[in-house]
Amino acid sequence: MFKSLRSTDENNINHSGRSFVGETMQLEGDLRTSGSIDIAGLINGNIFVSEITVKETGSIRGTVEAGTIEINGHVEGKISADTIIIGKTAVIKGDIFFKSTLKTEEGADIDGYIKRVNNGKSNSEEDIAIEEIIERSKPIKRPKPIHVVQQKKAV
Repeated sequence: MFKSLRSTDENNINHSGRSFVGETMQLEGDLRTSGSIDIAGLINGNIFVSEITVKETGSIRGTVEAGTIEINGHVEGKISADTIIIGKTAVIKGDIFFKSTLKTEEGADIDGYIKRVNNGKSNSEEDIAIEEIIERSKPIKRPKPIHVVQQKKAV
């Protein structure tokens, strides 16, 4: 009898590496994971994850830091990530800091400061390459040659 229960439990285990906070769940406190998480409920606290998706019914009050963030619900607090996707149903009250990509759909409600931040590098390889291309595209102005006519001296 117990073996049959264990075998059904093992078949229902989620091996995707994603956690889920359901619509009826409310969490108080910070949440940290090296995996991914989908939020459909309410979290009052800071979140530090590799990837997060805030569903339309999801709500977060606190700082969110991740590699990739997709927001379709409510976020009240600072948002920091490499890639941020803001859906048309998103409502954000807080500052947004992104490193590489920010995508915003028409209809999103954002009340805060948006800033692209770098990784502390003064010039990235791409910036240097662009500077070189710009410098090369400028035509080089060379002085016009002056024709010198030699005069014959009388002897």
